[in-house]
Amino acid sequence: MSEDKKIRDTVDAIKDLAEAVPVYQDAIQPAAKEIGKDLQTIAKTVHVALSPLRGLIWGWEQIEDFVKRTVAEKLKNVPTERIVTPALNVAGPAVEALRFVGNEPDLRELYAQLLATSMDANTAAEVHPSFVEMIKQMTPDEARLLKRLSERRPAPVVDLGIEWTNGDAGEVDALVNCSLLGVEAACEHVGNTPVYLDNLCRLGIVEIRDEFYTASDVYEPIELSPEFLEAKRLIDEKSGLEARVHKKMVRVTNLGRQFSEAVVAGGEGSGENPT
Repeated sequence: MSEDKKIRDTVDAIKDLAEAVPVYQDAIQPAAKEIGKDLQTIAKTVHVALSPLRGLIWGWEQIEDFVKRTVAEKLKNVPTERIVTPALNVAGPAVEALRFVGNEPDLRELYAQLLATSMDANTAAEVHPSFVEMIKQMTPDEARLLKRLSERRPAPVVDLGIEWTNGDAGEVDALVNCSLLGVEAACEHVGNTPVYLDNLCRLGIVEIRDEFYTASDVYEPIELSPEFLEAKRLIDEKSGLEARVHKKMVRVTNLGRQFSEAVVAGGEGSGENPT
């Protein structure tokens, strides 16, 4: 079949389809027109909401300028003979990812540090290609939490549960992984800290263990926090219910330590034992 015949057949098929579509009856045309207007209004609103994103996506010039300045600063104390070409399966995805996080200082800093680590012959082996994808799946708040966790020993967290004995005895958690980490890390959305911890656990960067500190004052600031006190008050007001506190800790994993050392400036993931 010639190309001309293919084109004619396609045009004829479109023409037949158009003729087969029924025309709106006069009675429903006004309603259809109103729906059309509403859709146009929504489309304009969506356009306005999305338009700022154009300026947030970095072009190559912005990425190049940022990488040159920031990575050079991070490598300023590294002897020139140790500076090597980074692995393409690390540098390529990292540079591409910078297009979409240029406006997020906490995340772009992780990528810059990752590139610097991969360009130092003494540390390049610490960089795993999966680290780029791990950063992609983190929020700026989670980057702040990671920095906080990589700087200190394991952090205390607690669960606040509810136990009841009237009727069928049982228990359920009222608060899970309650901590002051979000406040200490200056997170923008402190209330999401338990979710952030879940995600960092999912990525294998941290783990929450049933181990705990024996010194009671370690958990006292959490148990005196407004969130904890309010939840406990609500439990205490219900007859037949009893509050149960489960002390735990969140610590950086072996993978998390290597990740932190590669992407957090001065990061030293801690695996210290509780005391």
